[in-house]
Amino acid sequence: MLHEGAPSVQTYLRLRSVSGLSAKTVQAAEAGLPHTWYGVTVLHGDDRRPVGMGRVIGDGGCFFQIVDICVTPEHQGRGLGKRIMAELVRELESRAPEGAYVSLIADGDARFLYEKFGFRETAPASVGMHRMVRSG
Repeated sequence: MLHEGAPSVQTYLRLRSVSGLSAKTVQAAEAGLPHTWYGVTVLHGDDRRPVGMGRVIGDGGCFFQIVDICVTPEHQGRGLGKRIMAELVRELESRAPEGAYVSLIADGDARFLYEKFGFRETAPASVGMHRMVRSG
């Protein structure tokens, strides 16, 4: 079952951790999650335990980024990542303005999933770059 909206801080931190994404602090999650443009959480079983998630962030008009796509290891390979992406892309296509630029960072073989939804590598015309903020 898919639940619309940003995950709770606790769910967000747990899913990132168990699925191998980089750790985030409680303070960062508390500040960032309310700015989710659209998000989904995959709930499993009778207890509706969160086992996957994905979010779209952005300015609401010109630029959007798909982030936090993850599924717990025991639920990978069951099409849940594809289901998450389908829902995020569906929402973008229904609400984002025509011509909006949607980006994401594809780690490893995840690029094959994203290609199924029309995402293409930007190199050599442009390359993704990043920088982590360090305190002190």
